[in-house]
Amino acid sequence: MQKTASPLNSVANQLDTLRDYIRYAMSQFGEHSIYFGHGTDNAWDEATQLVLAAVHLPWNTNPAVLDGKLTDAEKQRVLEYIRLRAEERKPLPYITGESWFCQLPFIVDERVLIPRSPIAELIENEFAPWLREAPVERILDLCTGSGCIGIACAYAFPESEVDLADISADALEVAEQNIAKHEMADRVSAIESDLFSNLVGKKYDLIVSNPPYVDEQDLASMPVEYGHEPELALGSGPDGLDITREILRQANDYLTEEGLLVVEVGNSEVHMMEQYPQLPVIWLEFERGGNGVFAITAQELSQYRDQI
Repeated sequence: MQKTASPLNSVANQLDTLRDYIRYAMSQFGEHSIYFGHGTDNAWDEATQLVLAAVHLPWNTNPAVLDGKLTDAEKQRVLEYIRLRAEERKPLPYITGESWFCQLPFIVDERVLIPRSPIAELIENEFAPWLREAPVERILDLCTGSGCIGIACAYAFPESEVDLADISADALEVAEQNIAKHEMADRVSAIESDLFSNLVGKKYDLIVSNPPYVDEQDLASMPVEYGHEPELALGSGPDGLDITREILRQANDYLTEEGLLVVEVGNSEVHMMEQYPQLPVIWLEFERGGNGVFAITAQELSQYRDQI
């Protein structure tokens, strides 16, 4: 009895080069109407990164290699990556195990959100002009997830000590891997904490937070890809502000007198403006796009804490 070739083997018999597989990946993306939003915004970049990662080549490798032929083992691995991305709608960084933030590589898996915050632009600019010019000694990355924001801050402020805090022990395991990857164990610590609960007595010059902030309406309508991310890190009540309200109520106890609080609330910015029109937050603008990030000083926050 003659065996029927599997669909994957059939495809592999018709494709040879990296360029062939990139083209095939793009076709599969179109057929399955995948969503781009976890590191790339177009089919070519997504397909190129996916295929190159499958054969252990960097995303910025010399384009001349695209005409190189693949081994049978490489073909099967590339096709499996394409299947995961197109059919299962698994985001690219979860397939490759890596995501870039502030031009730095970070380990990611489905225990943490995929880094994509516009806060990266603030870190690169050292939070100027909103952060005081004095030395920044202690920084808190609250709701840290993979640890990307806090570790990037440690690079930006090389004299500082940084705490990465998260309620999720699973997320902190990933953060610990990234601390080790970037050889930051001497200055960066991971702390399991429900917001500030295990940080009593600590004071920070800068608190940065990208907490869960997706409201119920947005959560229900998100593309399939977001279903692979931990729901604990996405939703935050009907208006998306449940956790942000707690941060605003408590942050002043953990900021130095001239400290700065920076929080991302994404599309829940509209709810924030409606509910707290009196709060003197600064809504930050970004050259590379993005919205829903505000800053407020410790002094301003202390004056309005009773109204939150």
